[in-house]
Amino acid sequence: MASIAEIKQSEPVARASAIAEIRTLLGERLSTASAVREQHGKGEAYHRPVPPDAVAFVETTEEAAAVVKICARHKLAIVPFGTGTSLEGHTAALHGGICIDVTRMNKVLQVNASDLDVRVQPGVTRKQLNEHLRDTGLFFPIDPGADASLGGMAATRASGTNAVRYGTMRENVLSLEVVLADGSVIRTGRRARKSSAGYDLTRMFVGSEGTLGVITEVTLRLYGIPEATSVAMCAFPTVKQAVDTVIATIQSGVPVARIELADAVQMDAINRYSKLNLAVRPTLWLEFHGSEASVAEQAETVQAISADNGGGAFDWTTDPAERKRLWQARHDVAYAAKALRPGCSIWATDVCVPISRLADCIVETQKDLETASFPAPIVGHVGDGNFHLSFVLDTAKPEEVAEANRLNDRLVARALSMEGTCTGEHGVGYGKIDFLDQEHGPAMAVMRAIKTSLDPHNIMNPGKIVRV
Repeated sequence: MASIAEIKQSEPVARASAIAEIRTLLGERLSTASAVREQHGKGEAYHRPVPPDAVAFVETTEEAAAVVKICARHKLAIVPFGTGTSLEGHTAALHGGICIDVTRMNKVLQVNASDLDVRVQPGVTRKQLNEHLRDTGLFFPIDPGADASLGGMAATRASGTNAVRYGTMRENVLSLEVVLADGSVIRTGRRARKSSAGYDLTRMFVGSEGTLGVITEVTLRLYGIPEATSVAMCAFPTVKQAVDTVIATIQSGVPVARIELADAVQMDAINRYSKLNLAVRPTLWLEFHGSEASVAEQAETVQAISADNGGGAFDWTTDPAERKRLWQARHDVAYAAKALRPGCSIWATDVCVPISRLADCIVETQKDLETASFPAPIVGHVGDGNFHLSFVLDTAKPEEVAEANRLNDRLVARALSMEGTCTGEHGVGYGKIDFLDQEHGPAMAVMRAIKTSLDPHNIMNPGKIVRV
């Protein structure tokens, strides 16, 4: 058996050999340029970026499999990369190695309009897909905010503003094609809407964040574009009254498509950034899908519920221009928060609790923020109990970073104590890896067993989700 010193000494040789083999395979589509490597070692979060040793721009499943086989032979780490919009350090090459960039795998392969499904390569983005579908009367509803790649969205089990009606990527991925750690290729399911045939491998890979394999194809559910859409906005005296409105709306069976919340701090930031004069109070945005008659009925029902909970003016419309105006303020929250402290960075937190505990969780969190040395607006997809703080930090000040870590630790502990989760939609990466033991306990041993079984040499995005 080789000693640790001998293994360490062999690593640069193995890395150089692997890079040379991949260059022979891909030619100029393998890059070791520092700018390219640095771009691929970071996401859109505060986490420390770590560049890979090289970036492989693959164009087919066969090329991805060939690159993985080379890396497996040399025991070199692999980090899959889509559009780089991740928020928990998923793309940081903590162990160096090869980044497999799938952005050139960007073809819509097959639209099955009659069956309401579509097969795409992983580099297709959600906006690209919906543009492709525009003339079919169908759309894909999962909207995480950024124009993320669908492969990356599957890998992180993304969701977003429409999840309250349409679910997350977990509910909307029918099948995957995956390159495993040894370079073999599998398909996890068929196009049938349900199946009892064996283990649910699709759900296992959805949310695996590249730690079990590289996703090279995704089959997704589609939905009919609604005949009519109405959007509403309403401010409340307190967060509790806003959340009580959400709970009553869901319990009343109103098929609301989106329910978004912003607290008073966020509303003040929106007014400053967008030059608006909205009420500086906890505010809900709602969207309803259906026929013209049904969306009007839904809006009127929620208007009555809002009034019962102390809501103010209920501004709602079906006019496309007005809908865009009402949603624009919500879409600008990140920019508005960042503008509170020019030159600073955003750390977006992410927890999810049962909606019956949501008001308590937010109110207790707001108490923590009263003495914070930096602003931390709150927004949330409150229809499913998911909310975010945006710490606006000067990351050059260690005391602010330490304070943000303390506040985030308390936030996660609070969510877990309320039977919630440390991440509703951002995923784990390496940013939340320390919280998983608290959340899952003995079940982590099962996750590690799956990881080591499928990836015995720990080359698939090592250092994310589970430590091996």
